[in-house]
Amino acid sequence: MTKAIIAAGSNIRQRHNLPSGLATLAAHPAIGVVATSTVYETAPVGSVGQALFHNAAVLIDTPLDPASLRAVLRDIEARHGRVRSADRYAPRTLDLDVVAYEGFTGEIGGSPIPDPDLGVLPHLLVPAAEVAPGWGLGPQGRTLAQAADALRTDAKEIHPVNREPRSTPQTARYATEALMEPIDDEVYDAGEQARVRQTLLYVGEDPDREGLVRTPLRVAKALDFLTSGYEMTLDDVVNNAIFESDADEMVVVKDIEFYSLCEHHMLPFFGRAAAGYLPRGKIIGLSKIARIVDMFARRLQVQERLTNQIADAIAQALDPHGVAVVMEGSHFCMMMRGVQKQGSSMVTSAIRGGFRDNPRTRAEFFELINH
Repeated sequence: MTKAIIAAGSNIRQRHNLPSGLATLAAHPAIGVVATSTVYETAPVGSVGQALFHNAAVLIDTPLDPASLRAVLRDIEARHGRVRSADRYAPRTLDLDVVAYEGFTGEIGGSPIPDPDLGVLPHLLVPAAEVAPGWGLGPQGRTLAQAADALRTDAKEIHPVNREPRSTPQTARYATEALMEPIDDEVYDAGEQARVRQTLLYVGEDPDREGLVRTPLRVAKALDFLTSGYEMTLDDVVNNAIFESDADEMVVVKDIEFYSLCEHHMLPFFGRAAAGYLPRGKIIGLSKIARIVDMFARRLQVQERLTNQIADAIAQALDPHGVAVVMEGSHFCMMMRGVQKQGSSMVTSAIRGGFRDNPRTRAEFFELINH
């Protein structure tokens, strides 16, 4: 077994990916986590206007060589929506890098190990020194702890983050009302806040008047929450809550509230969903169907696609004999603009397997959801 230091980070808009990615890392059979650092909020590196970052470090034991370890990290990144590009300052949904590997000096995939920035940049050095204080920095003869102590007085841009509210993927983006409210001098996403400010000017408002001063911050947070489904995966949402069962009768969950944004006008549409499945030796935790609905609803959507995505996700998770999903929604793009028909609603359905093939089964489902 060999020790290595992994630098982990994500931009603040995708900060839920950091605890999720670290959990996936810890679950890997060839990786043993020795220590995990505090999560730090740090200034962006690179172009002006980027959002702040969350960074951490992990000390691991592993039998993997550096190249194999890097391949594992890239796979975890990809599962969390990370797309690598030639631009090292491109937006990061999740960053996992080998910054030091015991007994190895060289280059893997164009990246030097140890990372030459490890003893220089606060977002790498401070977390790494926390998990491996005695790790040597090569010819300089200093340890990470010594380098961090020398740097810390100048590292005004790095601050510890309270990790409790962000301990799981859900609590990071399913924010409490308190976390959604702005705090003094808070900058959540500088670029998005600037764009909202420009919108206020465009409509003829004064973004500096009392009622609008914090509106760009509030809108940035709200949009982040309302589109958080893009950063969720089916594995994250289901979270292993699938259980063996000899149940073979229809399972139906109805009256699931949903709220989404129309992709054509970015106006809300909302309503209720019903989902049913015919078990094939497995059942799913009750709340997970509602979470699957939320995962796809919290994106820019059309109701037709949303309905099919929910049905396909349930089918993928359970491989049941059949799946049926019905949604009824009211659309603000039709109610408060355009044709302005406030009493209208839209009903969509997605029918799979036994529900489609057997009219009696399909009729039973519709009778149950309309009862």
